[in-house]
Amino acid sequence: MKKHFPLIVKISLISVYLIFLAGSVVRMTGSGMGCPDWPKCFGYYIPPTSEEQITWQPNTDYNKGMIIVKDDMLFVAENNIKTTNEFNTNNWGKYTKHSYAKFNKYHTWTEYINRLASVLSGFVFLFLIVGASKFWRENKTIPLVAFGAFFLMLFEAWLGKTVVDTNLKPTVITIHMVAGLIIVALLLWLLFIVSGKNQAKVSSDDTPKYNSLFNKLLIASVVFSLIQIAMGTQVRQFIDEQVKLFGFDNKEYSLMEPNFKFYFHRSFTIAIVLVNLGMFYLNQIKNLGYNLVNWIVFLIFLETITGILMYYAEFPLGTQATHLLAGAILFGLQFYLWLQSRKTFTN
Repeated sequence: MKKHFPLIVKISLISVYLIFLAGSVVRMTGSGMGCPDWPKCFGYYIPPTSEEQITWQPNTDYNKGMIIVKDDMLFVAENNIKTTNEFNTNNWGKYTKHSYAKFNKYHTWTEYINRLASVLSGFVFLFLIVGASKFWRENKTIPLVAFGAFFLMLFEAWLGKTVVDTNLKPTVITIHMVAGLIIVALLLWLLFIVSGKNQAKVSSDDTPKYNSLFNKLLIASVVFSLIQIAMGTQVRQFIDEQVKLFGFDNKEYSLMEPNFKFYFHRSFTIAIVLVNLGMFYLNQIKNLGYNLVNWIVFLIFLETITGILMYYAEFPLGTQATHLLAGAILFGLQFYLWLQSRKTFTN
C-alpha cells in the first residue's frame, strides 16, 4: 500500500476539492437549507422528490423520524404511525432546531449531492489513514498528519450539521470553509513529504532557488488568501440575506447597499494582486524557478474577473462556483509553493 500512497493522497485532495465545488453550487443556487435536517433529509436516507411526500396526508404510513411540513412548520414523527383523517399532535413533535419550513426539490437534491460528495470523501480518507499507518516506523509525521486531516474531516461533518441546525449562521459557515482549507493544507503537506521521498535527484540548475523577499511575499499571500476567503463567505451570506428579501430571480438587488465586509473584500483584492505580482516579478528577474507562480497569477486573474462579473453583470451562471473553487485552489497552490520555498531554504 506504501507504493500507492501518493495516489491515495492525491485522490483525497481531489475529493476535498469536489466538496468545495459541490458546496459552491449549493451556495450559488441557494440550496443550503434544501435538507432541513442532518444527516437525513426530511427524515429520509434518499430525499423526497415531490412536495406530497413531506406534506401531511390522511390515512398514510409514516416512519419514526420522518419530517413533514404543515402550517408552515416542520413536524417530526415520534413513532411509526398511520394517520387518521385528522392531524393528531400527540404523534408529532415540532422541529425546534430552526424554523425554516420550505421544500424545493431542486434545492433538496443539490444539497443531497453535496452530502454524497462528503460521504465519498469520508471513505477515501479511511483508505488514507490505513495507508498512512504503514509509515509509522519509517516517518511518524506521515500518519500524524493523515490522522489530523481525518479528524478535521469528522469536525467538518459536525460543522455541516451545525450549519443546517443554525439555518446557515455566517460564523459557522466561515469556520466550515477555513477548516476545509486547513485540510487541504495538511493533504498538500502529506503529498509534499511522500512525493519528495519518491522524486529522482535533479541537477542543481533545475532546483528552485531560495529568496528571502520572495518567501516573505509568499507567506503574506497565503495569509491574505485565508483572510479573503473567510471574508468572502461573509459577503456571500449578505447576498443570501438579500435573496431572501427580494427573491432568487432579482439578482440585481443582491449587492444593493452592501456592508463594510463587501468593500473590504473588494478592496483587499488590490493587496492580493500586488503581493502575487511581486512574487511573479521576483521569480522572473531572479530566475528562481518556481513554476507554480504562473498558475497562481492565472488564478488571481480568474478570481478578479469572476468577482467583477458578479458585481457588474448580476452573477452570470457559474461565476460564483468558479470564484469559490478558484480561491480554494489558489490557496492550495500558494501553500504548496511555500513548502517548496521552505525546502530550498533548509537544503
